[in-house]
Amino acid sequence: MKDNFSTASDNYAKYRPKYPTAFFEYLNTLIPEKINAWDCGTGNGQVAFELSKYFKNVCATDISQSQLDEALEAMNIAYSVQPAEKTNFKDNTFDLVIVAQAIHWFDFEKFYTEVKRTAKQNAIICAVGYGLIKISPEIDSVISHFYTNIIGSYWDKERQYIDNNYQTIPFPFKEITTPDFENTYSWTLVHLIGYLNTWSAVKHYIKNNNTNPVNALEKELKPLWKTDETKLVTFPILLRIGKV
Repeated sequence: MKDNFSTASDNYAKYRPKYPTAFFEYLNTLIPEKINAWDCGTGNGQVAFELSKYFKNVCATDISQSQLDEALEAMNIAYSVQPAEKTNFKDNTFDLVIVAQAIHWFDFEKFYTEVKRTAKQNAIICAVGYGLIKISPEIDSVISHFYTNIIGSYWDKERQYIDNNYQTIPFPFKEITTPDFENTYSWTLVHLIGYLNTWSAVKHYIKNNNTNPVNALEKELKPLWKTDETKLVTFPILLRIGKV
């Protein structure tokens, strides 16, 4: 798994979107026994924290210690630095394995082997993420141009899985048909810029060009977005759920 997210880890906790309550409520209906959950690629622990409200024990792993340093804490969450594809968890442990906005970075075959080893029979596996932000036709057009034409060549090849709504990820499980979910926030332009600066392609661009392309994008957006104004921003939720 690539580690694109160890630098400026505090910005991920501050600016990255969370997942809607309705999604967690739906997920909980699929899991009759809530003893052990594994949040793999936990990042700043936002999903682990939500799971801690329902599960007796939550194991949350990531390859980035700096991300875990920013993670939300609860008495029943155990964080550890471990790769998705090889962990020290015992066989037949988990009622749920969940991966949020990270599965596209994994070695699918090795990870799925680890899932089948560590999950209980008929446990739930959930791959969840979010797609490109939607705000308004005019602003969306500007961001789409930036996404595709300015930083497009700086995205890792794994980004294609998000662009394809996770539908092209191999998923060798008994798949469950899910409802559609989305997440909506009220953001200022400052928050949007903070979020865009967490994109891995922006980091790659800066590394290669010694300049931040988001600065020019911000100037382009300012005529469309007053400094203190808030706008509704929407993230479509990407979702694959199955039984192990």
